[in-house]
Amino acid sequence: MGEDTEKSGLTYAEAGVDIKRVGSIHQDIEGLISTTFSTRLGRVGEVLNVRGHYAGLIDIGNGNALALHTDSVGTKVLIAEMLRQYDTIGIDCVAMNVNDLVCVGAEPLALVDYLALEAPDEDLVKKVMIGLANGAQEADVAVIGGETAIMKDVINGLDLAAMSVGIVEKRKIVTGEKIVTGDLVIGLPSSGIHSSGLTLARKVLFKDGFDRRLARELLTPTKIYSRQVHNALVKGMEVHGLVHITGGAYSKLRRLGKLAGRGFHLHDLFKPHKVFQEIQERGNVSDLEMCRTFNMGTGFLIIVSKESGEEILEEIRHSRVVGEVVEERNVTVEVDSKRIVAESW
Repeated sequence: MGEDTEKSGLTYAEAGVDIKRVGSIHQDIEGLISTTFSTRLGRVGEVLNVRGHYAGLIDIGNGNALALHTDSVGTKVLIAEMLRQYDTIGIDCVAMNVNDLVCVGAEPLALVDYLALEAPDEDLVKKVMIGLANGAQEADVAVIGGETAIMKDVINGLDLAAMSVGIVEKRKIVTGEKIVTGDLVIGLPSSGIHSSGLTLARKVLFKDGFDRRLARELLTPTKIYSRQVHNALVKGMEVHGLVHITGGAYSKLRRLGKLAGRGFHLHDLFKPHKVFQEIQERGNVSDLEMCRTFNMGTGFLIIVSKESGEEILEEIRHSRVVGEVVEERNVTVEVDSKRIVAESW
């Protein structure tokens, strides 16, 4: 089985989102904000040493930590505007937050939203809030407030984001450090493109004009995994790592692999939705670029011991083993009998 070395057509970076450059910016940000950690040293709110993960963690006493995360719907709002359909992007906003919170083992509790508009629009706001409420009900979290800002000089259309909080016992924080060779990688199916890779998808799918069918496909809400995953954690199942497949796709596994000193071989992922095939064919996008940009049908990964594998499969609907942890320090994905090295370290 050979590695994928084909030359890519359009890439995510060329579409306007350079993941490597973003990663470099994140490192710069980390260096600056880490200088503030000392303000809470030895006090309630002390920052825990869990860096570069899906959520930040602070000590709130009694053996507990508060997990905090901020995320947005991204350019999916542009698809909503194209269709004039705003009642589902709130679900995406909730999903992008709670799915990340649970990746550190936290139970999502609540969120506050931030909706920025070019101009006041009561009907639009109501529809966005309907989606937020529906997503929150599904995720079992409360929307406890928010901000609606009218900024004609800044916003062209709308933007939607949220800040979310969760709670976790410090001894139960999941970082990936316990991952060992031979652990199973269990996958959960996605509902479609979710809220990542939309910039590349739009450039490719609408280059010859707007396509309503494809726009509706892209607008399918992000699947909420947090409730099922947290229920498994509460039952004491041995989980070593949790991965929400968003920006960067399967290269997301790198952060866990670097901590554990291990790699991942994915070979039985869920079948990609038709929209991914259309993106790849219309944009001449390589297999490698697809696996570093899109979820390709699998939206969440759970790394567990072999002993806990059967329990997880019984607990979480539609889950299945999609790979395993290996010694080789990279992420390999098998697609159509080709072995793609999506990320190395």
